[in-house]
Amino acid sequence: MTDSNTPGKTTVSPEVLMTIAKLSALSVPGVSRMAPIAGGVNRLFKRGAGDGVRIETEDNSVFADLHLVLKQDVNIREVSRNVQQQVARAIQEMVGMDVGYINIHIDDIDYEDDEA
Repeated sequence: MTDSNTPGKTTVSPEVLMTIAKLSALSVPGVSRMAPIAGGVNRLFKRGAGDGVRIETEDNSVFADLHLVLKQDVNIREVSRNVQQQVARAIQEMVGMDVGYINIHIDDIDYEDDEA
């Protein structure tokens, strides 16, 4: 018979963490899109760096850098805090990992030309 209390191991791919972070960030009002991350040495070792998310894990903690393009006429500080809270909550609830930090990098603002 098998014991239902037998502990096992769950492994979460970094790509899953990146997807959670990206979708959570994009769900915050004021975020237009993710900004591509420039190349460099990190690009050789981290897949998905062009998606605006860089994730590192250490022990049971997640460390994230998010590169965002915001919509015009938003409070940058408020949107950044909302993104940090949303991404941290999603990672903690969905994966059960601790969040070390979530750094927000505002790379651009999308200005729409409404007068055309």
